Amino acid sequence: MSHHVHRQILPILVLSLGLVAACADSGELLTDVGSSGDATQMLVHQDPNCGCCGDWVDYMRAQGFDVVVHMAENIHLKRRELGVPAPMASCHTAEIGGYLVEGHVPADAVRQLLAERPDARGISAPGMPWGSPGMEIGDRVDTYPVVLFQSDGSYEVMAHYHGHERL
Repeated sequence: MSHHVHRQILPILVLSLGLVAACADSGELLTDVGSSGDATQMLVHQDPNCGCCGDWVDYMRAQGFDVVVHMAENIHLKRRELGVPAPMASCHTAEIGGYLVEGHVPADAVRQLLAERPDARGISAPGMPWGSPGMEIGDRVDTYPVVLFQSDGSYEVMAHYHGHERL
């Protein structure tokens, strides 16, 4: 490619990247990440002051998920906009493959959700179970359900876990 063509393409490339960055900062482009059909791309909405959310993101990345983080100034409002029923709430909300993942859900439950594609709004590990991914604090490890939920608040237990381990 000639030097002249590079000079023409470079300003267009810089402008395009600038627009992508501006959209990403506003959150407009990011919503496409979690709703896409790519089973590994995940968009996580979290409070900027939440440490355990970042630990869960690190865990999901280590499990092979491509995670984009969106700092939500009002995570409660974002959760409501996305259709997470209040009893399913935790500290962060992820979007992946058209589903929601609420809280400290283990990676294998997310993989099961994406493989089985049930008629549901998403899955949740309600509350913040001790010992769940991202909540490894001290020696305490809770047994907790991961539930499949609908936007109307109805749900069914998908699996039980003790820490990271499915029972």
